[in-house]
Amino acid sequence: MPLSEQEQKLLDEMERSLYHNDADFVSAVGNGRGRLNYGALVLGILLAVIGLVVVIVGVSSRLPIVGVLGFVVMFAGVLVSLRRSRGASSGPVSSGARTATSSTRKPAAGFMDRLNDRWEKRQDRED
Repeated sequence: MPLSEQEQKLLDEMERSLYHNDADFVSAVGNGRGRLNYGALVLGILLAVIGLVVVIVGVSSRLPIVGVLGFVVMFAGVLVSLRRSRGASSGPVSSGARTATSSTRKPAAGFMDRLNDRWEKRQDRED
């Protein structure tokens, strides 16, 4: 269910306040996020499936070392699949600087940045 206009304004005001008052916190939290790396996801799933097959082979042949190796491969596959790329994340911009740089921002801006730009343009039209 979408937010009402009043709720959306309140949420945007809270977000601007957070960017303005806690910029260090926002930049620290925002640095850990990245885009999903689909190549790593496919490779990780493939490794996990291969590891599972090796575990089954190790159990059926009653060779514990093969089962342990299969588990290690399976665990490595899960770790690889959860890896995210780091190149797309950038620190937040304060609300005053954001309006000045909105025309010079790269076209590959994040989803939230585009939404914020649209909201600010709408607010400028209403005022």
